[in-house]
Amino acid sequence: MSMARFSPFELVLLNSRSQVDTATLLLLAWVLVHRQHVSEGQRRRRLAQVTAQFRHGHELGPVMSIAHSQDLQAIQLAAEILRKECSQERSLSVLHQSITVATDDGDLSLANHYILRFLADLLNVAPTTLSTLFYELTGRPLGSPEDPSRHTYWQHHNPDYFSQKAREAAAEQQARDEAAQQAHQKNQQREQKKQRKQQEKQRQQEEAQARQERERQQQRDDQNRREQAQRERAQHDRSRYERAQGERRQWQRTSPPPDRTTRALAVLGLPPGASRSDVRLAYRRMAQLHHPDRFFTESEHQVALASARFQRIKNAYDYLMQTY
Repeated sequence: MSMARFSPFELVLLNSRSQVDTATLLLLAWVLVHRQHVSEGQRRRRLAQVTAQFRHGHELGPVMSIAHSQDLQAIQLAAEILRKECSQERSLSVLHQSITVATDDGDLSLANHYILRFLADLLNVAPTTLSTLFYELTGRPLGSPEDPSRHTYWQHHNPDYFSQKAREAAAEQQARDEAAQQAHQKNQQREQKKQRKQQEKQRQQEEAQARQERERQQQRDDQNRREQAQRERAQHDRSRYERAQGERRQWQRTSPPPDRTTRALAVLGLPPGASRSDVRLAYRRMAQLHHPDRFFTESEHQVALASARFQRIKNAYDYLMQTY
């Protein structure tokens, strides 16, 4: 059979020589672990002293571990074993031992107060019987357990209760203030980050606008330079033209008028210094172009103009043939 199907207390019961003694041992251990200001070694020594006559035959360690774990199912099983296997007298004996263990130092802890009442209920012992037994053993009545949810309980058991509460409230207020301050700082950081982003965006927009303005200004400057260059070139060309015209007029005023030979050569379309053969060739060409016979179909006026031109050409040729 698998051992994993059993609880730790059931395993202890399986290895016990007396399940009644083991059940009693667990209930007493449960009371001992709720004793205040008692070390674990003292608890074990006291448990060994109380149960010296028991016949359980196993170590106390596993039982103490179960008691520390607050296994209520194991506690209930132990009480059922006692109630089933023992007489009322034995149940009272177990309750007697529990009261003795719980009040060794004269004080009954609040937890053990409730545990004694719980054990009495599990063992079918009436509350009045429990109170009588407690009075017989301790010499003082077993009153109602105090309510730890009330301020009066803590004021009685802890004189520093209200100052401790004040410190706790101050600590809580300080924690809230710190949380609020941290939240405020985070909000400020978010706002600052948001402002930095807005400022960066605005700066980028301003830089873009400034860059566009610089580009437009550069374009205007380039256009102005081109226009200025065009004006300067036009002024330069005009100045050069005027200078050339002035030089030409000056040359015309200072140079002597052309002689008859030059004029005759010009009529034939020849430059000064042309040769005699050039004159003949030019005359033949000009005579062919301007002979009056070529204009017989034209009007009388056109024929008269052609005759005049041909006569000037012939006169120039005759003069040049005589002088060359």
